[in-house]
Amino acid sequence: MNVNVQGERWFPSQKAFSEDMPDLWGNWYCDSEVGTLRSVLMRRPGREIEIVNESNFSDFRWKAAMNPERARAQQDALVQIYHDHGVEVHYVENMREDKPNALYLRDLVVMTPEGAIVCRPAIEARRGEERYIAEQLAKLGVPIIKTINGDGFFDGACAMWVDRQTVIIGTGARANEAGAAQVEAELRNIGVTEIIRFPIPYGHAHIDGLLNIADMRKVVLFPWQVPYDVVKPLLDRDFTVIEATDIAEVKETFCTNFVALEPGKVVMPVGNPETKAKMEQAGIEVIETQMDEIMKGWGSIHCMTAFLRRDPINQA
Repeated sequence: MNVNVQGERWFPSQKAFSEDMPDLWGNWYCDSEVGTLRSVLMRRPGREIEIVNESNFSDFRWKAAMNPERARAQQDALVQIYHDHGVEVHYVENMREDKPNALYLRDLVVMTPEGAIVCRPAIEARRGEERYIAEQLAKLGVPIIKTINGDGFFDGACAMWVDRQTVIIGTGARANEAGAAQVEAELRNIGVTEIIRFPIPYGHAHIDGLLNIADMRKVVLFPWQVPYDVVKPLLDRDFTVIEATDIAEVKETFCTNFVALEPGKVVMPVGNPETKAKMEQAGIEVIETQMDEIMKGWGSIHCMTAFLRRDPINQA
């Protein structure tokens, strides 16, 4: 009797996800703060910011209500700078009208070399924004490799790439240990070997309010609230430290809340002459743009910009 046995007669592809990604998903990648910027995700302030007024702004953790048209114009001016430098700007199309903080998109995404980690905001008033970010990422074809869940919460601005093997992860009011552990586990899964932990001090929300990277080996930071254990690994990697020591510039006009367009070239908020001068003395080109209306929600340029694609820094 002849028996026709059915069964597997093939072997699975051994290619890594990163090898498949360009053909199957698209060219999405980030392993630094400074690799040449190619693509970003933003939320143009919609009707949701119009619900904030002088009687309820503190409910959303703002310091004042914005003039909606002026806020939109300031973000549009930033977008024009991005376009002028060849950056593709994608927008989150949908958003709940009770979520005025959604323009600060950095808090909702950690981009990696293999896709996006969708974050879970710490502030109750922001919970739910992440659903619409996930929706837009899916429309664009950006892989979502993790969504913070369980009892974890984590704002995207509590993570900062140093290089392909090294990431700073902050914990504090906007990121608990459960959320940070989920981010760390996913980063290690895709090849990150060094995690620099940053206990963000009371009174601050995110890493970018105290520290940001402007060039391949140049970091701008507020020296009195960045721990030694964060600075030392950067010095070990031959970073030059540019100290932002004007307290008003750090706390009020957000001098570290800039975005690098390419290594050594940044766009930063107007109103930070001392820090700007120090950066220029260190060889960094600085483009300024007005952000005072946007800052009424305690955010600025870096807060509004979720990176989707940067050149790998070894190709920058």
